[in-house]
Amino acid sequence: MAEHNSAGPVPQLPEAVAVVNIGLALFGDAVRAQGAEAVDVDWRIPAGGDPELIAALTALHGRHAAAVEAANAEVTRRLDTAAPTLLGVARAGEAVPGMGERTLLHPGPPQPWEAFCDPLRRSARAAAMAEGWASTPEAAEAVIGGGEVELRPANHHATALPMATVLGPTSPVLVVENALCGNQAFSGINQGPGATPWFGVESPAAVRRLEFLRDAVAPVLGAALAASSPIDVFSFAAQGLQMGDDAHMRTQAATNLVLRHLLPALVRSEHPRREEVARFLAGNHLLFLNLAMAAAKAASDWAAEVPGSSIVATMARNGTTFGVRLTGLDRWFTAPAPPVEDALFHPGYGEVDAAPDIGDSAVLETLGLGGAAAAASPAIATFLGGKMAGAVAATRAMERITASRSTRFTIPYLDFAGSPVGIDIRRVVAQEVTPQITTGILDARQGRGQVGAGVARAPLACFQEALRGLAGVLA
Repeated sequence: MAEHNSAGPVPQLPEAVAVVNIGLALFGDAVRAQGAEAVDVDWRIPAGGDPELIAALTALHGRHAAAVEAANAEVTRRLDTAAPTLLGVARAGEAVPGMGERTLLHPGPPQPWEAFCDPLRRSARAAAMAEGWASTPEAAEAVIGGGEVELRPANHHATALPMATVLGPTSPVLVVENALCGNQAFSGINQGPGATPWFGVESPAAVRRLEFLRDAVAPVLGAALAASSPIDVFSFAAQGLQMGDDAHMRTQAATNLVLRHLLPALVRSEHPRREEVARFLAGNHLLFLNLAMAAAKAASDWAAEVPGSSIVATMARNGTTFGVRLTGLDRWFTAPAPPVEDALFHPGYGEVDAAPDIGDSAVLETLGLGGAAAAASPAIATFLGGKMAGAVAATRAMERITASRSTRFTIPYLDFAGSPVGIDIRRVVAQEVTPQITTGILDARQGRGQVGAGVARAPLACFQEALRGLAGVLA
């Protein structure tokens, strides 16, 4: 009689194994080391497992999801369709809303004079001297430190300032207007390369640069703009991306396009310093940066009117703190300003010389430029491993934390896909991935100006606080 096998059929091991590995990459590596196929899934516990943050995420993705998504759709629509046009050049004290005649505007979140980092202090003192309020840095320190001058964040006055730029009331500003809303925004005329205040220099030559911008560049440039057809700022930025710009760290292409547009009017100038101005404009490859920032500020201010969104309206740094603001929430969420990483330093300089990240220029990253468009710029790739793969990875990382894609800022290297738009704090906090910002590096202590450039990573803590703040408002 045959023996009955009550245990059923004997299991057979598969001849080939393929593994989907979720979590630690070392498990996938172990499988591959044994000759098997493995695919890694990049997954981690949301928000690092923090119960309060997970509760906030649950609420924003749960009972508040419909309202938040509707608000986000309107915010990204405004960021993507705003149509800022350069109107001209004006005196800051007359054009910038709420700016007094004894006011200095600075980048980043608000802070007292005692908290100003060294480059920003030097720039503020240079601005005070250009205004005629003091004749030496020491006298300017006494005027500002003594409370005779009001220090205000430029962002509170529809203005965005790069690096350590400080504006006084007689400073010239670029005036941009968003045609779809009618709101205006402003930025100073870019101060150019070399030993200048926006790089944290307060020498007599640096002060003269501010006076030159006010007394020569502003009238020549203003007259040329008045005699030329309007400049659609984002159209020029979009063209620049096709030519290797990221519109933040690299703006050579868009700058050249703007100067070509203005050339017929510029050559008709009868200003006695027109040749000096022409040399300055020809040698200032970052001229378009301030124009792009003013346009981005006009778009973000329009988007900021929408309540209940989880999209970041403002990212700004003052060299001491990094701050974000959400649309519809009139408050800052801050963390210490980060160092600039992936840095390339000028000869003779290194990390010990570097000041923390500074400037309002991160407004560009909120609508698809700068770090979001890194894959458009071979120049940016030099800071990210020296290959285009690094620049592509930076853009892909921004895709993970944004709500939409731009319809106008397209990237040739990615088959003309739109750059990522609308940084969503829910995605930032859940994945613990923060925006990357392409930027310059200033000397931290000795006023030697720009010492390098690189990529700054926004601190996670301010996005976590913003998430708590939004959840609290909607609760």
